[in-house]
Amino acid sequence: MSGHSKWATIKHKKGALDAKRGALFTKIIKEITVAARNGGGSVDTNPRLRTVIAKAKEANMPSDNIERAVKKGTGELPGVTYEEVTYEGYATAGVAIMIEALTDNKNRTTAEIRNILEKKGGSMSGAGSVSWQFLKKGFIVVKKSAIGEEKLMTIALDAGASDFVTQDETYEITTEPHDFEAVKKALLDAGVPTESAEVTRIPSSMVKVQDPAAAKSVMGLVDVLEEHEDVQNVYANFDIPDEILQGLT
Repeated sequence: MSGHSKWATIKHKKGALDAKRGALFTKIIKEITVAARNGGGSVDTNPRLRTVIAKAKEANMPSDNIERAVKKGTGELPGVTYEEVTYEGYATAGVAIMIEALTDNKNRTTAEIRNILEKKGGSMSGAGSVSWQFLKKGFIVVKKSAIGEEKLMTIALDAGASDFVTQDETYEITTEPHDFEAVKKALLDAGVPTESAEVTRIPSSMVKVQDPAAAKSVMGLVDVLEEHEDVQNVYANFDIPDEILQGLT
């Protein structure tokens, strides 16, 4: 994603999640269970499981919790069966929004997500209505103070990165999903700390939201959606100026 607000948005979201670590653990456990169910319990042969376990460790989740979640996914321990559901819609100012959820009751979750959208000035739309605007990519952020631009660019591109953008305070590295782990490992092996590293969905075009009231409405919707226990990820194509975004934290 080009533009200056991507990293500010990540920081806004990260701070909110860190304040709700118990809820974050619950979401990660669901994701581990589904990844293990769909691809097996070995991180060597299941890239999705490998990625989410890395996320769990970064969040300081105890190893016992991770192991139990894997075993529930593989059927070694009894557990709830979760269904993967994607919702699409719009927020204030025509901002497109995608919501990925894991639920044991699709009808309940669908009704609750629809209700949140409508109460916060948004609306739910049909399958495929906005998903075409979001491309699945690996996205890594590195602080400028950590390493020089040319050195980092060489490491990232040699490892398979597809794009490299220099921002005011950070470098942003974009990869194809299958190259994400190789690029992340190359940075780790080179001793380069990352501020953020995730496989995400990046919008192909942005909607500028420069009215503070509209920005507050959009971010309010995103925050409430992310707090929902079944919601794993929320993607939106807003571009809010840093000064307005910072005023919302």
